[in-house]
This record gives sequence, structure tokens and C-alpha cells, in this order.
Amino acid sequence: MLYLCQVVHEDSGIELDESKRYLLEARLSPLARDRGLGGLEELCRRLQADRRGPLRQEVVEAMTTNETSFFRDMGPFEALRKTVIPELLQKRAPTRRLAIWCAACATGQEPYSLALLLHETVPDPAGWMIEILGTDMAESILERARRGRFSQLEVNRGLPAQQLVKYFRRDHMDWELKPEIRDMVKFRSLNLMGSFRDLGPFDLVLCRNVLIYFNGELKKKILAGIRGVLARDGYLLLGGSESVFSVDDHYERVAVGQASFYRMK
Repeated sequence: MLYLCQVVHEDSGIELDESKRYLLEARLSPLARDRGLGGLEELCRRLQADRRGPLRQEVVEAMTTNETSFFRDMGPFEALRKTVIPELLQKRAPTRRLAIWCAACATGQEPYSLALLLHETVPDPAGWMIEILGTDMAESILERARRGRFSQLEVNRGLPAQQLVKYFRRDHMDWELKPEIRDMVKFRSLNLMGSFRDLGPFDLVLCRNVLIYFNGELKKKILAGIRGVLARDGYLLLGGSESVFSVDDHYERVAVGQASFYRMK
């Protein structure tokens, strides 16, 4: 079991220990069954025999949390709609370019929520170069995100009925985003343990409910990397239970409505 924790930590930075045994069993037992393995012990032996094979990537992806929903936690999205986006639009009026990065975007609901918000907020959106990038380390998850196709349960979680009818089309039991929204978002594979140097610059970065899974040193590395791609007057949005306090003192907290954003000092 400790070997599985080590594999996940080495490849994703996610901290696990024996207290998370239930989580390992819940997420990896189905994978072991699908591969015809007797259980987690046999899964460990298979991983040790083929340390860089595709099974290792499948294990790490299975342990990556992919919890997401449309307009998750409305407070930050209201702050974006009423204050942050209008301010950025005013500042970027000379270039008419706005760039946003959603880190650890999972199946895409967060960047698509931003696309919907911007489509309805930006005057003359066709006259702007709006770039929304969603990244995640799991390519299988990103393939789902690129399709812009969601189940009834997924659209029921946070998506207003008016936007569902206006921007999605029904396809059998699923809902598919119309191209005008889907094409506003690009997706690419990125491990937050790596370098961000070929990204940006961004006016807004969302890295929500991600840092809680990492140790202090990796948090520092990620926040420093974000500083390297965030515009000097740009905004960083973290999860409601996350903070830069005692991790990176180059940021300052900015209260916007019921949400907290961060900007560089």
C-alpha cells in the first residue's frame, strides 16, 4: 500500500498515507479488476515489474480528484461577473485581449463556466481575443473536456436552466455545448509539478481546490510558477479553504464581494 502512495506522490505530488487506505481501495480496486488482477497487492507487484508502463499512469489518474461542477461556489463567479472581469476588460481595452488559465480543470466545467460568463459579459465578444486554457494532468479526462458533452446529472449541478437551453443541444441522454462556447476553450495536458514557462501571460488564473493536496514545498513551487505567468495587475483565485498565507508572501489578498482573490504586491 505504501508503494502505491509513493507512486502517486512521485507522479502527481498528491500526499497520501495509510490513513487514506479506504481511498486507495475505492479508486484502485475497480482498476485492478478491469486489468484482471486479484487486488491491490497484485497491482503493486505489476507496477513494480513495469515501473514506467501505461498502468502507472492509469493508477495516478485514478487517484486524481476530478470533482467539479458548473459555476462551483457562486460567490467567486459573482465577483468575477460584477467586478473582476469588468475591471480587466477596462484595463485590456487597448489590446482587446484577455487570457485566462484554469489549472486542474478536470472535465471542463470550470473553464466552460467562464466561457459562458464572458460570452454574456463582454460587449462585442467577437471584437476581443479571448483565450481560456484548461489544463489537467490526465489526458483521458481532457478528452472528455474537449468534447464539451455532459450528462443530465452534470448539467444539473450548477448550470442555470436558461443557459442550458440557450447554449447546449440535447443529444440522446447527454447535453452538448454549442461550438460558439466550446471553441472558446482550449485544453492541454500539464502536471503542476512541472514548469509553466511556456504558458501565459494570463490576466486571471484559477487554481481552485488543488493546493490542499500538496505539501508546503510543492505549494510554494506552484505559487511561484503562477507568479511567473500572471500579469502584474492580474488576479489569482484559489479554493475557499486555500490561502497563500505563510506560503508565498509575494501575493496580497483582495476581498471582492464574498470571494477572496490574490494579486502580486
